[in-house]
Amino acid sequence: MSGPPNEQAVLNIYESMRSELSQIYSNITDLEMQVSEHSLVINAIQPLDQSRKCFRMIGGVLVERTIREVLPAVQRNKEGLEEVVRKLYETLEKKKKDMTEFEAKYQIRLRKQDDSKEEGNNKKEGNAQGVLVGAAAASSSQ
Repeated sequence: MSGPPNEQAVLNIYESMRSELSQIYSNITDLEMQVSEHSLVINAIQPLDQSRKCFRMIGGVLVERTIREVLPAVQRNKEGLEEVVRKLYETLEKKKKDMTEFEAKYQIRLRKQDDSKEEGNNKKEGNAQGVLVGAAAASSSQ
């Protein structure tokens, strides 16, 4: 480029960076949920008899195995997922740093600071409602 990018180009790049950060956050959340599910399975089957029947979904097919065969595979999968999550956090930090530098370079400031305070209060109420609903659902299922 011969000169500095125009305002619209800077905005497009910035929005792209924000979208990329959002996608990384989403991936991390999904993978952390999978790690949690793997932990639940490990904790549920670990104390059981190793020769006991166990069913596992592999590529959309439910297969019968023993706990002795399944437990190490589930543990390996969990460790692999944790490694991917760790790498995504590293990528996230790098992207956040790049975005901060980009904001500083082009003097980007978000205008919605007053709106975000009001939204923040609404979000707190929404989270509190979600916790109450979750607690009620948990107690009714027992």
